Amino acid sequence: MNGTARGMRGNAAVRPSPVFLAVVGATILCGLIAWRYGTILDKPGRIALFGFVIAAWVLSLSLHEFGHAYMAYRSGDRSVVAKGYLTLNPLKYSDVTLSFLIPVVFIILGGIGLPGGAVWIDRHVIPGRLRHSLISAAGPLSNALYAVMLAVIFKNFADAEHALFWSGLAFLAFLQVTAAILNLLPIPGLDGFGIIEPYLPRHWANQANAYGGYVFLVLIALLWLGPINEGFFNVIYYITDAIGLGEFPFDVFDERINHPIQLGHSLFMWWQN
Repeated sequence: MNGTARGMRGNAAVRPSPVFLAVVGATILCGLIAWRYGTILDKPGRIALFGFVIAAWVLSLSLHEFGHAYMAYRSGDRSVVAKGYLTLNPLKYSDVTLSFLIPVVFIILGGIGLPGGAVWIDRHVIPGRLRHSLISAAGPLSNALYAVMLAVIFKNFADAEHALFWSGLAFLAFLQVTAAILNLLPIPGLDGFGIIEPYLPRHWANQANAYGGYVFLVLIALLWLGPINEGFFNVIYYITDAIGLGEFPFDVFDERINHPIQLGHSLFMWWQN
């Protein structure tokens, strides 16, 4: 009975903010426009697709950080309520420029789902190393689940009449996979390091975290180098192919556009052609 009561209080603490609901509304609206009026050669439809991907990406960033915060709440950190982390408000998750604007810019420039916001957890009130690892894992797990959900929808419902929308959805799933893989790297400042950090000697972890920001910047720079960039995206495409995003589940009129992710990325960049 006590366990149920605690669970109900935890669920009651989750209150989606008007900002989050507005992002959900923008995602639905842009998605419907791309679905209803967009064709591959129709620029207004492609602009709507751009809006759909950006809004849905911001939505995923909020869900990612909410995953960390909710797991921390369930593990004993009640401070996340006062900080507004359980409202899913993207404006509550760290610095807006670093957390949302820069990841959006990276999507536009390179099609990389860069890790975004950050929540500050009171680790001192959370007992047990496993709980700390689960808190760190909750974020990339949300990206992975998001990608799988989109892939299942794509595989079961995609049709040729709405190829514009479905290619954008495939590209969105691709971004989720890139975010999950990047976040799981055991690099200071990323969730992958947070997963293993509780099991490291404290002085090692503190020293690594002191240089975490610099290491992350080096990682981003390395991703622009040809061989590393190629190797990284080969891994991403291997995963997206495995979950069914490697080709359209219907016949296309031109074999050159048979890769939904690449087509989706091209259509997303509506200003280029």
